Amino acid sequence: MSAVVVALGRRRLRIAEGPRLLAGIADGPSLEAHRRQWPAVRAVPLEQLATLAEGMQLRGRGGAGFPFATKLRTAAGRGAVVVVNVSEGEPASFKDAALALVRPHLILDGAELAASALGARTVHVVLPGEHAAVRESLLAAIAERDGGPAFRTHVADQRFVAGQARAVLELMAGRPNLPVTSWQPEAVAGHRGKPTLLSNAETYAQLAAAGALGSDGFAAIGLASEPGTTLLTLNGESEGPVVREAAFGTPWSMILAPEALNAPILVGGFHGAWLQAGALSRSEVSRAELLRLGANIGAGIVLPLAVGACPVDETARVVRYLAGESAGRCGPCLNGLPALADAMDALADGSGRERVAELTGLLPGRGACAHPDGTVRLVASLLRSFEPELDLHAAGRCGFAILRRSA
Repeated sequence: MSAVVVALGRRRLRIAEGPRLLAGIADGPSLEAHRRQWPAVRAVPLEQLATLAEGMQLRGRGGAGFPFATKLRTAAGRGAVVVVNVSEGEPASFKDAALALVRPHLILDGAELAASALGARTVHVVLPGEHAAVRESLLAAIAERDGGPAFRTHVADQRFVAGQARAVLELMAGRPNLPVTSWQPEAVAGHRGKPTLLSNAETYAQLAAAGALGSDGFAAIGLASEPGTTLLTLNGESEGPVVREAAFGTPWSMILAPEALNAPILVGGFHGAWLQAGALSRSEVSRAELLRLGANIGAGIVLPLAVGACPVDETARVVRYLAGESAGRCGPCLNGLPALADAMDALADGSGRERVAELTGLLPGRGACAHPDGTVRLVASLLRSFEPELDLHAAGRCGFAILRRSA
């Protein structure tokens, strides 16, 4: 399988050729190369576009998975705003960065399609602060386009919560790029109080593909119940992350190496869920299947542990990181997450299970944003999936350390 390799800081991001969004990426990201594969955007009435999004079961690909058609219909109104969020925030996610590097015009096509349906004259594009190459690629693509909406760019901070929807709107308003309490969805009252359609880069790229292919063409690959493809970031914490595009219904055994399938896997990123070793070995890429297993595809992050790495220790490390990345603007983030990080450190050392269980019951639903809820989701999945390992830690041992020594 051919691939494009791009240097992103100390990492070398490998972007594999894919069946749809990532097809033909070796031809380059220029508008000329793009138009050889994808036609120019044709305006589609709002209800027709919403019906198309419903038929392809398009959900947000930034983590929350909210139905796009619902957001689109809700945002319809005077002064509607369209926002493309390319600021992933999650340090293990590179799929939006990959799209911006090799398929920037597909993202912009989708945004133009949505803007036309909503009557928006300007599209706001929120760029990641941590990847200069991604910013340069999108700025170059915007400069190539002629006609359509105007594009206005913003650069997000380099922190986990910077890509959260309300944090993005705060950035666009000229305030600190941090989440705030909101009483209404962005599609109802977003940028400067206007109805705002805010989705991530992959969502808009998928919308553009559907607009070009039509519902039948879009459903030509994937499952009948889950048509199309999804982008996945594999080994996103390594120095060599890989972004792959997989049709829904693809066996995980065709995506992950045997050693990865036989290791504990974190699915959905730092706000995701742990699965036991082997949980995906006879499964396929499917939202419904992952939900059955107790996980969610979220932002498409799949992190198999290395041989001997312990999910208890890894969770304690991630929770400590997440506690430091909060906005610190509400009690659950300011006090609750540091307390949970302390409890997780104690749990890794063999004590504190009761305190962890207590905090995971107290924190959800109380924050200004979903950061505490996502962190608790990660910890709860550890408690659910690795109880025998927790018992070993309580006895002063680690089963994964034993594996590491015997490897």
